[in-house]
Amino acid sequence: MKKIRNRANTIVEQKETRLAYPYALWSLIFIVVPLLLIVYYSFTRKTDDGGILFTLENYRQAFDPLFLKVFTRSFVLAGIATFLCVIIGYPVAYIISKAKISRRDSLILLFILPMWMNFLLRTYAWIAILGKNGLLNSLLGFFGLTPNSILYTSAAVLLGMIYNFLPYMVLPIYTSLQKLDEDLVNAARDLGANTVTVFRKVIFPLSIPGVMSGVTMVFMPCVTTFAISRLLGGGKTMLVGDLIEQQFTTVGDWNLGSSISMVMMVIILISMAFMNKVDKDERQGGKV
Repeated sequence: MKKIRNRANTIVEQKETRLAYPYALWSLIFIVVPLLLIVYYSFTRKTDDGGILFTLENYRQAFDPLFLKVFTRSFVLAGIATFLCVIIGYPVAYIISKAKISRRDSLILLFILPMWMNFLLRTYAWIAILGKNGLLNSLLGFFGLTPNSILYTSAAVLLGMIYNFLPYMVLPIYTSLQKLDEDLVNAARDLGANTVTVFRKVIFPLSIPGVMSGVTMVFMPCVTTFAISRLLGGGKTMLVGDLIEQQFTTVGDWNLGSSISMVMMVIILISMAFMNKVDKDERQGGKV
């Protein structure tokens, strides 16, 4: 009987392995190969006679002070946008999680409904809102305030990031709050903890995994975006995404663009490792 069971498990594992072949091929073609090309371009340069020279010159240029300013600006704006998404998204997720079960799905649907629209169209809509004669200035003028357009400023770019990526913060936090054991909350209240203490000592620590997932899902696209900064920043607020896109499409220096991409990739991997470490420590602390 044991041999039959082992044989059946082996057959199932073989079938699962065969089913994974298309996904492995897809990953090889669209992930591994492009990544290897980026690595190759980042370490090479064309010589005057048309040859290929392996060099670290591309990485030296990537750390140019002018490019470092772009990196710093990108991380500062992405960090601010991520922080504001946490401040805005956590209460929204908490309110939705505490709503009646019959209303939760409807509230989530209404919240993510704008995401069904094309990303560029959503961003273009803010041009009409933030422009000199846009909706925001018209509303301010109605109340007698002096309208001052924030379009083509860093504030507009920041607002565009928050608007486009806020759902990626709300959804994982909402999922964590949904999985929260209410018995722990009730036990804390029975022991005399007030609402603030319950939230600070029980609810928020247990929802840290959702917060960390949201931070990762918001920070990464914010720091690499280029469409938002181009449309709402008017080219005045250059981010890393704009710099890389410019090297590939305008300047035509694929080697420098690849090296900047690799530097950005390493920084992102380090950031993700740090956040995973923090998340792991929080979970271990919660178990204790």
